[in-house]
Amino acid sequence: MRLAEIQAAFTEEGLDGWLFFDHHRRDPLAYRVLQFTPGSMVTRRWFYFIPATGEPRGLAHRIEADTLRELPGKTAFYAGWKELVDGIRSLLSGARRVAMQYSPNCAVPYVAMVDAGTVELVRGLDVEVVTSANLIQYFESRWSAEQLEAHLEAGRRVDRIRAQTFRRISEKVRAGERITEWQIQQFVLARFRDEGLFTDHGPDVAVNANASNPHYEPKQDACSEIRKGDFVLLDMWAKLDKPEGVYYDITWTGYCGEQPPSEVENVFGVVREARDRAVRRVVDAVAAKQILRGYEVDDAARACVREAGYAQYFFHRTGHSIGSEVHGTGANMDNLETHDERKIIPWTCFSVEPGIYLPAFGIRSEVDVFVDDQGARVTGEIQRSIVLL
Repeated sequence: MRLAEIQAAFTEEGLDGWLFFDHHRRDPLAYRVLQFTPGSMVTRRWFYFIPATGEPRGLAHRIEADTLRELPGKTAFYAGWKELVDGIRSLLSGARRVAMQYSPNCAVPYVAMVDAGTVELVRGLDVEVVTSANLIQYFESRWSAEQLEAHLEAGRRVDRIRAQTFRRISEKVRAGERITEWQIQQFVLARFRDEGLFTDHGPDVAVNANASNPHYEPKQDACSEIRKGDFVLLDMWAKLDKPEGVYYDITWTGYCGEQPPSEVENVFGVVREARDRAVRRVVDAVAAKQILRGYEVDDAARACVREAGYAQYFFHRTGHSIGSEVHGTGANMDNLETHDERKIIPWTCFSVEPGIYLPAFGIRSEVDVFVDDQGARVTGEIQRSIVLL
């Protein structure tokens, strides 16, 4: 376990320690941060406390005495509920402010793993409970150099497949052959397999009004044909099918014809500028060594959309954390769905993907931004104009 590294992180957060809790494996973050596999079933509650200084200590049920055996420090045991409460009190002896997988007002749902009752129990022992969101980001969301290279390689493959997909749509439409959103989705999935890529679901292939649903996904028996004069949105995410794989996530748009309608062109221009403003906000702040928080990036993109008069049609956050899961546990670029005050820290990656969703069509443009110790950059190709199919 990364004990020294974890304890060193408490200073900036002003913590007396970090209290981990689980029941029936509800909190996967606990196991990943502590880097352990429970030594027994997890049908009873366990607690593990890492103090700011000194040795950690645990609390487990007597019939699951091996649960915390991999972790350093002594483990005490309980059976009855009174013994449990006394055990937690002893575990937290001397601590007044501890972090747990809790988020005030559930502002960061990815971290809100501990139930309200358990938080009440700890607070009832005269201990302040604060969110572990910043700690989770530090220990969960930072990439290794190997993960960055895996992301860049996944990006090269996905970008290649994206170009091939648009060509396939163009060939079919120009030849007057029937092609559907679902068929194109299956084409992408086949190419992912050929290229050694994995995705948990998707991709999204959406025509015209279907593109106004940000989470649209075609089905074989519920999809639209793609025809001349149609607008097409393609949202793709995948990672190398290897243990170190992390996702690459993009959205591009195309038009089946020689010249998109002026309204489509105008909305694309607004979305592109919103995307670029958000990216510049990150690049400039990182270069200037300024603290930047997720909500501030969202503000940059949203201001552009608002200035253009489309504020009501941009109804999701500007971006999300990216990791081994496409929606990771780091800072989101969000001041709409939540007010994300988490700092953007080095060696993390996130999407920037503003969108405008009108009744007849929706446009989103998505890139991935990686931040390291020297600067910030978009990790793949950037769409500058609508692809003509």
